[in-house]
Amino acid sequence: MPAPCERVGADDMFIMIFCWQQTNPKNKVEKRMAETYSEAAGSIPITTLTDVLAFYIGIMTSFQSVKSFCLYTGTAFIFCYLYNITFLEAVLALNGKREEGNRHGLIFTKVKDIVQPHRSCLYNLCCVGGFSDKSSGGEGEHPMHKFFRKYYGPFLTKIWTKVFVVLLYEGFLASGIYGCTQIKEGTVLRNLASDDSYVIRYYDWEDEYFSEYGPRIMVTITENVLYWNPSIRNDIENRMESLENNSFVEKSLSESWLRMYENVARIGSLNIDTKAFFMGNLCEPYKLFPEFEWDIDIRYQEIAASHFFIQTVNVTTAVDEKNLLHQLRDLAKDCKIPLMVYHPAFIYYGQYIVIVPNTIQNTGIATGVMLCVSLLLIPNLLCSLWVTFAIASVIVGVAGFMTYWDVNLDSISMINLVICIGFSVDFSAHVSYAFVSSEKSTVNERAVDALYLLGYPVIQGVISTILGVIVLSAAQTYIFRTFFKIVSRYLVWSCSWSCFYSSIFNIFWNSWQITDNS
Repeated sequence: MPAPCERVGADDMFIMIFCWQQTNPKNKVEKRMAETYSEAAGSIPITTLTDVLAFYIGIMTSFQSVKSFCLYTGTAFIFCYLYNITFLEAVLALNGKREEGNRHGLIFTKVKDIVQPHRSCLYNLCCVGGFSDKSSGGEGEHPMHKFFRKYYGPFLTKIWTKVFVVLLYEGFLASGIYGCTQIKEGTVLRNLASDDSYVIRYYDWEDEYFSEYGPRIMVTITENVLYWNPSIRNDIENRMESLENNSFVEKSLSESWLRMYENVARIGSLNIDTKAFFMGNLCEPYKLFPEFEWDIDIRYQEIAASHFFIQTVNVTTAVDEKNLLHQLRDLAKDCKIPLMVYHPAFIYYGQYIVIVPNTIQNTGIATGVMLCVSLLLIPNLLCSLWVTFAIASVIVGVAGFMTYWDVNLDSISMINLVICIGFSVDFSAHVSYAFVSSEKSTVNERAVDALYLLGYPVIQGVISTILGVIVLSAAQTYIFRTFFKIVSRYLVWSCSWSCFYSSIFNIFWNSWQITDNS
């Protein structure tokens, strides 16, 4: 949870600081604060609201771990937003007071506001007041802003660059869609342990030497039934045969205490068709087969529960495990007797049944909610649609490239996809809002202006996130490495969308509006 919170807080902080830098240092702090809030009031609430909603939508999932993560992270985003508009602004106000008094940024003593020619460059850099742009009254233009305005923006608006960017986007999208069709489901249990754990060797040896045999399933009768009734015993036997006839079950390896009891009774001419004889003779088979003694739970001269065992085979993939669980549970549910199939691994198999529907549900609902929020807060229909399309593109790209990076779709990667759903709107919303808010006359100029204003904050956000997660690439656990892979892929897609695709598509789809207005 700290990594997503750091990323959202840092992104909004960079934008607030940039808006502050565009104000006139000669104005009163109150006016500069008002101008900062007015500039940031568009994009920051949009991204915060969409992030919070995306994570709260994740609470609808069937996985308790994902629910807890989404609840705490979504709530943390609310506090990040509150801190940014209160604590950060208070710090900026204090910094504004410092600038008014022309005080040093570190030790707060009075400094000269004119460069001293006879002093060294280091002295003038550290001990002379900050410079201002006399033409605008704002702080001097940062080299990165100049790069986006003078070089990158004009380069991106060239015809051949637009064509190349569109073709590049189509290539990435096609590879992402293909990857989504090939994505693997399921949790590889060895990945839940640390790389240096003995558990890794255990699962490797199990796959190498015992992969033919799957889990040994317990078939449990959960209530007291009339075992001495021949029709009840016949129902139990018929259901056991149905389970044994399943394609994943080896019939010859089953264990049934009831079959053993009936065979012993038949050989020894024992009567087991009444309760008294059935319970009275029950100790006889244990003398020959003591291993079955623990298959029956006897309480107060009643059989409270009992269980049998079936052996599964050729269960090699997550799809096999999902189908096995489905088929065995369906057979158990159709039985007249209260029957349950169980194995400790079913806790993992169960998630395979719901992981894809849950992922599609969360993605679809979140994308629809993002569209509604964008329509309400971005004063341009087409830009709102492009923000929504950006979400879908980023999710398809990230999910698709999970295949190429050997990351399965499980509850771990699902948490990371929920993160991407929330974050994918951030960069594109900032740039799209800046595009439609620009007062430039042509779409090319608007695109350059949007990149000039927010290109550098976007790059700062990407770099800060990379620095926060890059250490996880060398982690000894699969969970952290998966987080790094998915987040780094998300950063590539989101940054590409903001700095390439968003600007180009906004130019294409807003050209007709500019033409009509002129």
